[in-house]
Amino acid sequence: MKNLLLVLLLSLSFTAFSQNSNWSNHWKTHYPTLDTLYKHLHRNPELSLQEVNTSRLMGQALQALGFEVIRNLGAHNVAGILKNGDGPVLLIRTDMDALPLEEKTGLSYASKAKGINAAGNEVFVMHACGHDIHMSSFIGTAQYLSLNRKLWKGTLVMVAQSAEENGLGADLLFKAGFYDKIPTPDYALALHDNSFLPAGSIGYRQGAFMASVDMMDITVYGKGGHGASPHSTIDPIVLSAQMIQAFQTIVSRELNPIDPAVITVGSIHGGTVHNIIPDEVKMQLTIRAYSDEVRDQLIAAIKRIATGLAQTAGLEGDKLPTFSIREPMTPATVNDKALTERLLPVIEKTVGKENLVETLPYMVGEDFSMYGKQAKKVPLFMFWLGTLAPETIAEAKKKGEPLPSLHSPYFAPVPEKTIQTGVEVMSAAAIHLLSN
Repeated sequence: MKNLLLVLLLSLSFTAFSQNSNWSNHWKTHYPTLDTLYKHLHRNPELSLQEVNTSRLMGQALQALGFEVIRNLGAHNVAGILKNGDGPVLLIRTDMDALPLEEKTGLSYASKAKGINAAGNEVFVMHACGHDIHMSSFIGTAQYLSLNRKLWKGTLVMVAQSAEENGLGADLLFKAGFYDKIPTPDYALALHDNSFLPAGSIGYRQGAFMASVDMMDITVYGKGGHGASPHSTIDPIVLSAQMIQAFQTIVSRELNPIDPAVITVGSIHGGTVHNIIPDEVKMQLTIRAYSDEVRDQLIAAIKRIATGLAQTAGLEGDKLPTFSIREPMTPATVNDKALTERLLPVIEKTVGKENLVETLPYMVGEDFSMYGKQAKKVPLFMFWLGTLAPETIAEAKKKGEPLPSLHSPYFAPVPEKTIQTGVEVMSAAAIHLLSN
């Protein structure tokens, strides 16, 4: 394993002395290195906040390419800075963490790794969200831009981020004062692989791209007692059921129908045995929206409805429900209008008009959004990277079967075409933004 990484790093370092802006020749020469990197990352995934080896590898690869590497950025975040004369500052970000899933793809390089989760349990670990694709495209982009500095001027900041999956990585990065340690970015770019688009294609959307995500805990109180004497109790389980039903009317009856939102009660726990009505029930919710105004409206409505139903049941004072929202929340990812319009012609020229797809917004969350939510407002653009062989998509449609989604143990991107498109599009976008 150590020899494999040594070969990888020496290859990256050696090629830095030979510039070749011809894309086809560059790709034929350098893809074997990226293929080695991708399969190594896929076989050796690490859970959120545990990306010790992955972070070290990302830092070493950037350093081998001539970047000034900065560590101690909270969690296992690492960044590289490459200055190439006067010009704009561009930030490109990848995430590094994997998920607690057992891989079932049957690939020759499938992950068999295990790790210890936050609860202290041993779990299988897999790159089921494609962060190994992200990192390989990230290093491939850093490599191409490092080798072809004659094509651009300015400062390139490459960020390998910890703990995207649990929403903590970007928050810890900025709590460590990241934007005070680098030149202020003029733009920030990121890609995310997509489990429904064919490899070689790019999905985009101006404006709302992914939703904000809040995780709310609610404790519903009651008055416990014997299951045979419900009239002498205030049953928090029945009360919780009323609340869950009522929450579903918030989106359908309180929001403007054109404002997307989702309220999900993902967990409810209460009671110990069959014949005891408990004193309390705990619920866990996720709340998703595309604007701060809708988010605030959802949270206020949940609190109002839960409190009102508790009062109707006869509860008062410290027996009213309590609410807590996990920090940090994940803001909505919104693609900057001007930046999107500027980059779309570049992407279309790179992949072809037939391979550029306008997508609907997704209700999933992404903490890349936090790069634009700091005191220094930075325009963001994130795009989807297709991952599947066209014949795989055609076969699924023919059989009427769903394709494996992100976070599925069966998610298996096509490596070369996917990474090639990621590197080519991200490099083209970077050169356009950093060109004279």
